[in-house]
Amino acid sequence: MLSWDDYNEDETVVVEKEATAELTAEPSQTPNTDAESSQNTVAEALANAAKTDAAADTTVNQDIQQTQSQLNASSSEEPAASSAPQAADANASSDFDDIIQRIDSMDTAEGEAELIQNGKNLRVEVGDKAMINCRADLNQLVPFKYDWAWTKYLDGCANHWMPQEVNMTADVALWKSSDGLTDAERVIVKRNLGYFSTADSLVANNLVLGVYRLITNPECRQYLLRQSFEEAIHTHAYQYCIESLGMDEQEVFNMYHEIPSIAKKAQWSISHTHAIADPEFQTGTIENDKKFLENLIGYYAVTEGIFFYCGFTQILSMGRRNKMTGVAEQFQYILRDESTHLNFGIDVINQIKLENPHLWD
Repeated sequence: MLSWDDYNEDETVVVEKEATAELTAEPSQTPNTDAESSQNTVAEALANAAKTDAAADTTVNQDIQQTQSQLNASSSEEPAASSAPQAADANASSDFDDIIQRIDSMDTAEGEAELIQNGKNLRVEVGDKAMINCRADLNQLVPFKYDWAWTKYLDGCANHWMPQEVNMTADVALWKSSDGLTDAERVIVKRNLGYFSTADSLVANNLVLGVYRLITNPECRQYLLRQSFEEAIHTHAYQYCIESLGMDEQEVFNMYHEIPSIAKKAQWSISHTHAIADPEFQTGTIENDKKFLENLIGYYAVTEGIFFYCGFTQILSMGRRNKMTGVAEQFQYILRDESTHLNFGIDVINQIKLENPHLWD
């Protein structure tokens, strides 16, 4: 057992005392040679312990030196890292100076030549505008010359609608019912959808490929863009009706190829598009101006004003008898749009007649 004095002694001394005590405790039982051997073993153990401590101290010192080296290396790199934003700022400033220099040295002679034509400023006056063959800047919407065209554009935007807004539930039930409609009524519904599903596409193609390019008035062009979108909505509406009723889409959409009466009307309309849809076609001659005027009459007055209205009356008549009310409601919205199309077309035709009376014979 350790005394108080032994407790405060160094570990090595304590181990030596314990080992010595064990060797001297029973001398009679252990030969002298064994005692000497034990003492040698203890000494070797102490020596090995000392070597281990020394090695551990060396390892610790090496770790400290390595850590210190890493810290020194990272601190030496900090100036380079901190200099990176400064270099980026310098590059950005150099690029900005280069841009300013390019702007200052830019040659504006070509742009100035485009702004002046025959010594006259290109700002558009109302008197410069015309329905066809106008050389005024078409990108300048105002000042308006034809207020009625702008009013129709605003009216068209105010009347915006989408086919999905119409509830088709009652129509689906009636169409699927075996005794809901007569055979003649079913033919009327299918033939109307068959004609209109492609007819509005024919009108849209005529507008986009020909009429818009040849009308040289910006407020009228603004309405033509609105009308073209409405034609797309109408085609969507017919497709929505066909899909809702579960009709054979291939059959209905191909009627303008397969049903003689529908094909004849479609081909009549298409024939008036051929000339003006040619990219080489230009107005400016009496012959071509007459062709363009004929196209406008053919589409606005005949296709949309006669062919379309005949189909509208048949479907709206069924709606008044509480049959196919969803389809009839779609047609009511379409009729509202087409009435504006018709009135716009008549105004355009009459305006061309006023500005070019020699074309009307």
